[in-house]
Amino acid sequence: MGRSRVFLLLFLLVWVTEGLTQPKFFNVMDYGAVGGGKTDNSKAFLKAWSDACQWNGKSRVVVPQGTFKLYPVIFSGPCNGPIAFVIRGTLKATTDPSSFSAHSWINFRYVDELTVSGGGTLDGQGASAWHLNNCKSNPQCQALPISMSFDFVTNAIVQRIKSYDSKNAHFKVFGCHNMDFRKIRISAPADSPNTDGIKIGSSYRIRIARSRIATGDDCVAIVEGSKRIHVSKVFCGPGHGISIGSLGGYANEDDVVGVVVKNCTFLGTSNGVRIKTWASPYASKASNFTFQDIFMDDVLNPITIDQEYCPNPPCSQQTSSSSVQISDITYKNIWGRSSSEVAVSLVCSKSRPCKNVVLENINLAHSNPPGRSSSVCLHAKGASHGSQTPPPCL
Repeated sequence: MGRSRVFLLLFLLVWVTEGLTQPKFFNVMDYGAVGGGKTDNSKAFLKAWSDACQWNGKSRVVVPQGTFKLYPVIFSGPCNGPIAFVIRGTLKATTDPSSFSAHSWINFRYVDELTVSGGGTLDGQGASAWHLNNCKSNPQCQALPISMSFDFVTNAIVQRIKSYDSKNAHFKVFGCHNMDFRKIRISAPADSPNTDGIKIGSSYRIRIARSRIATGDDCVAIVEGSKRIHVSKVFCGPGHGISIGSLGGYANEDDVVGVVVKNCTFLGTSNGVRIKTWASPYASKASNFTFQDIFMDDVLNPITIDQEYCPNPPCSQQTSSSSVQISDITYKNIWGRSSSEVAVSLVCSKSRPCKNVVLENINLAHSNPPGRSSSVCLHAKGASHGSQTPPPCL
């Protein structure tokens, strides 16, 4: 075979290989999307997603610069290859009350190898719904749309996305496996109801890193069935802190196992790191948690285990104590200022006391007025090591 023929074959091989590895772009503008924030673009977005999902290879749905109004949409898989949803502009939720009954505003379902990125913005227009039905005390407000949901998604990355003023939670993860959230920016007013930053349930190996969350509820909420959750380099405030729970609210709940929260900062939050369970007969386990290298600045309840959780008293507790067994919890290298006198509160279940709780190198002084803080332990078993402020009660 001549040298020129060999070179030709190599060129064809490279050309074919690049054709298989380079993604195909599906711009929503080519499907009739209209910018300006007034026209509903749901049909255009869904058609672009459908074509991209059916493409035999890598594909990218592209939302260019501009503002695009969007009613609730569901982007379903499975797809024929890795797929990316690239948001460069702003997606604007509708304020039409008829859409408020949707579970989610933007929902990805049954997708493998998904990337959501682009530096764009989700504008949930939550102020149009927060006042309805007295949301602060009415559980019906839980039905308001979550800005972006992931259901049964695997091997996914969500990065460089901003989310403002969600009607309900900003991001929800359910039934997912192996997802990374990186460089996410979340913002909602401190008094906005139920606006959790990232809520995780029944999912495995979820990581959140290098993100900033300011909201009216938990910055990160980890609920039943979550395993191997890792949160690092998250700035939380305002908000209700990073919470595990509430647990024990339903029968047959799956356990929560293996949560790590490291290198995080809390500023002006109502809670820091919190585990909360209902006083109920529903049994489950919460174990193997590490909270380490955390700075608290003017936090009301920096370290909290609350097994008598009652957010809106009076609560109709079904039993006198929680049936959730909490064990193997480590708090290490946590420092800063508590805005309440009680900086460490470990209120565990009388029927199932907390086991193997470790406090190591805790330095949380009372900020206003400056002075000594205190700790409270109830039905908690464990040990304290290293320097301790407040004086440990274990």
